[in-house]
Amino acid sequence: MPTNQQKSTPRRHQRSTIACETCRLRKVRCSLNITGIPCIGLRRTRTSRVQQPHTPSNNVLPGVSRATQPQVISSPAPDYSRETIHQYATDPVSRRGTPLLPNDAESEERYGLEIAAAALGQPQRAGRVPFYSGAGTGPTSALEICFSDQSLSRHFLVPSSPAVHLAEEDKKYLESKGVFTMPGSATCESLLRAYFHHVHPIMPILEPDVILEHHLTGRLPENNVLIFWCIFFVASNFIAPDVYEQEGYGSRKEMKAAMYSRANCMYNHGGEMDKIILLQASLLMAFWHSEADEHTQPWYWMGIAISFCQMLGLHRDPDLSTYNSSITDRQRHLWRRLWWTCFSRDRWLSLTLGRPLRINLHDCDTPMPSANDFLSDVAGLSPQMTSYLPENLEELANHWVKYLEISAMLGDVISMHYQARKPRPSLQDVKDMENRIAQCTVPEQDNPSLSRVAIFSIYHLQLHYHALAGTFYRPFTTTLPEDLDPGEKESWQHRMRLKADAAASHTNTVVEAIAQDGLLEFAGPMTPPLLVPAMQTNLLNCKIGNSLSKRLRFNKLSMCMMVMEELQKTYTVASIYRAIFAKAIQLLFPENTETTFLGLPDTDANNNPADTSRLEGAGEVAGTAEIGAVNAPGYNDISADDFVDLLMDEASIFNFWDTWTRT
Repeated sequence: MPTNQQKSTPRRHQRSTIACETCRLRKVRCSLNITGIPCIGLRRTRTSRVQQPHTPSNNVLPGVSRATQPQVISSPAPDYSRETIHQYATDPVSRRGTPLLPNDAESEERYGLEIAAAALGQPQRAGRVPFYSGAGTGPTSALEICFSDQSLSRHFLVPSSPAVHLAEEDKKYLESKGVFTMPGSATCESLLRAYFHHVHPIMPILEPDVILEHHLTGRLPENNVLIFWCIFFVASNFIAPDVYEQEGYGSRKEMKAAMYSRANCMYNHGGEMDKIILLQASLLMAFWHSEADEHTQPWYWMGIAISFCQMLGLHRDPDLSTYNSSITDRQRHLWRRLWWTCFSRDRWLSLTLGRPLRINLHDCDTPMPSANDFLSDVAGLSPQMTSYLPENLEELANHWVKYLEISAMLGDVISMHYQARKPRPSLQDVKDMENRIAQCTVPEQDNPSLSRVAIFSIYHLQLHYHALAGTFYRPFTTTLPEDLDPGEKESWQHRMRLKADAAASHTNTVVEAIAQDGLLEFAGPMTPPLLVPAMQTNLLNCKIGNSLSKRLRFNKLSMCMMVMEELQKTYTVASIYRAIFAKAIQLLFPENTETTFLGLPDTDANNNPADTSRLEGAGEVAGTAEIGAVNAPGYNDISADDFVDLLMDEASIFNFWDTWTRT
């Protein structure tokens, strides 16, 4: 029988560990884990305490659309001091989200309700962050069951996360890496102009009016240090020597490596959560090549960029069923540019690195951009802002659209030739692709009044076109369509070889024009790979034909090697290609052959210098010894290793070639 003390002790009920904020403060029981949000207590009181996110009114970020046009700036360019930018390190960063506590089910469910409300077109708060609910089986597909007569939009905006501060140790680490130490004002000016003149025309992934407004008001690094360093990292390829020397660097490569290091540090440790900004940064950082990293580093960054695109739903048309009023036209223009830039880079990197295509067009329906998408962010700029942009923007916009068309065809060519399990194309497939390539017309350079940037853009577009043609035709010199008549094999392959040769010759012509016009300094990271299809064709032709044709082909290959030599001063990828082709040339001149390594066989020993039948019948490799000139003093007994050493020496390689070919 219980004692009196036991009777007087009340029975204690254990409180649930999961409770909403209101019930927790009132210290009452909460039905959250049973009824969900709102709990019974909240239903009775009709109140719910929700923290509103901090949204700076004067901080418009790159990638976030604005409701108004940029203000006219008349102040001089800002003076970015070399001191640490403490404001960025101390101000809250609205782009970073506060991680949810393990048992914060209330916040988690509230986020789900906000997604549902935005999908239904009834947002409880103003949305700022793009959200893609997915196709068919996405998280909001359950809501469509309630609406049999209409489909819900898959693209909408959800509220941004609350602002948080960088941890003190993160600030110190970033500061120790120089992330908050800006270049001098003159250097910033040069880099920004270089970016918009040489990078933006081929990759319009930023909003010029936003970037320039932030720059001219001195807010660019404070608003987004990550984008700041990404811009400067890529633009450092195009600056004059006095600019990097003023900053204490010995070369463009050295300055580029330092700025990439800061961009990479900010990317990994800056806590950026805005997927649009991370996408833009990934696209820019995909231009990084380094001896210390694998040559596939661009492949890594492009994979991240494509993932962000698909997470944001940029591969899908937001207006597919009905016009989506929650998406602004400004966002449409930017999203199309971002997606198709990812698409084009995926195609050319696949060709360059021999990797599979990541983007399947059957999964995508975002319309191809027009010139208006390119120009939408530069309309109505002040004269001061316009001075940062190149002339002939309309022509550059049209060139970019044509470049996207060529990129789309390149993807089909890669699928035709290089997919692992795809059957050989039919003769009709080949004819259809030939017609598409023939109908794609690229502009000719016949207008001397165009700016130097626009002239180079034409040449660069021509290089893309001829690289496409060469990539299409060259494999058919050894493979055949599955339904080709065996009796037509030789004539058909001869025609394919002639077209591949023509594409290579056109590439050489364009490269020579670029060099003669003094435009090689405008070449970007995407330029060296465009020479490779022509160099492969010329190298292949060094193995066939008579002595004169081999020497002519080798001269064409030599010219491309000269250009690679010049480009390798800025681009590591050019050095890689140059080394690979140097090794290939070495293999075409083996030292253990009956011919001399760099010259023709001794004509006195043969007694018939005009007779090349012995060489032509001796095999493909042996026959290539005819490419060199006759009896170059001092080089007849050179070893293969010594030849490669000379070939790779930046100062002497083509002086060596001149001596070798001098008669």
